[in-house]
Amino acid sequence: MTSPNVISLVALSTFEKFNSKKLLKLKKYFSNLSDVWKAPITELINAGIDEAIALEFTEARKKILPEKEWGKIDKENIQVLTIDDESYPQLLKEIYDPPALLYYKGTLNKKIAQTNLAVVGSRKASIYGRQVIEEIVAPLARENLIVVSGLALGIDAMAHNETLKQGGVTYAVLGSGLDKEHIYPTQNRHLANQIIENGGAIISEFPIGTLPLRYNFPIRNRIISGLSLATLVIEATEDSGSLITAKLALEQNREVFSVPGSIFSNLSEGPNNLLKIGAQVVTSAEDILHYLNLEKTPELFPENKVIASSAEEAAILKILSREPKHINIIIKESCLSSSIASSTLIMMEIKGKVRNLGGMLYVLNK
Repeated sequence: MTSPNVISLVALSTFEKFNSKKLLKLKKYFSNLSDVWKAPITELINAGIDEAIALEFTEARKKILPEKEWGKIDKENIQVLTIDDESYPQLLKEIYDPPALLYYKGTLNKKIAQTNLAVVGSRKASIYGRQVIEEIVAPLARENLIVVSGLALGIDAMAHNETLKQGGVTYAVLGSGLDKEHIYPTQNRHLANQIIENGGAIISEFPIGTLPLRYNFPIRNRIISGLSLATLVIEATEDSGSLITAKLALEQNREVFSVPGSIFSNLSEGPNNLLKIGAQVVTSAEDILHYLNLEKTPELFPENKVIASSAEEAAILKILSREPKHINIIIKESCLSSSIASSTLIMMEIKGKVRNLGGMLYVLNK
């Protein structure tokens, strides 16, 4: 049976002026949170609530029904963890401003929380960003690192999807409520369901019905970094929200990893600037495992040597590398006809020797 204190805490979180710090103050002052619903304003002030907010709450609480709010949570199959729960993530508990409670759908695995890695980046990821996800996040997912991100379009969604593709577990931290109507962005609601179905979780400190308001996202970013041993930044403009997550990670005394990029790309401004202030440069999954003192499993990092099966394949393999190359350049440099080059590339892609990144850009398949 659910504790009356937990039911009260959930109801209190629906009052928008009660952020996590204020909820913790109330929790500390009132041993029985049910008393908050009838406490005089002087008691609320003594608990550390500003007079104006306390006054506003005494009016608002008349319309808040704890059991009704809990019923909404139950109906949506949302689970709740308070900071006192044994299963509350230890890493998150250690930050300066831990959430008083977490709402989540899915599975939060406390036992392997020490291998959480936050992966964040631009909502407008480039082909380079996608390659980095495939090269770095994929093998880490196979190594059972839990990838934590924010379900946003771009790098976040790519990191979640790649982790699932590799059979790994991933957590998505939202800046909205977890009820079906408010999971944001709407384009990624199916992805949210996939995360849950594959042993991961979607998480929020915001109560049911909370809209994805702009100012919620910097608040939720501390949870992304707080849940994780380290934060990896892949592509971000100079004013990207990803840099807020990186800054919070540093404040939480966690590692920050940055993938360098072209000095001519605005998507590289964020990661490159992080490197200037002391972030660890990473160019491979092995770098991250090394920095986190985790051993790699050799079979998960195979050294694939691509061997040509024909003269046409040999000509193409001389040209291709990990740098994307357009088919027109491949045709020109290989001296093959366009039809031969195209058919050979198609066969090489089927064999897993090359990869088409879209836009007729090809790379060697590592």
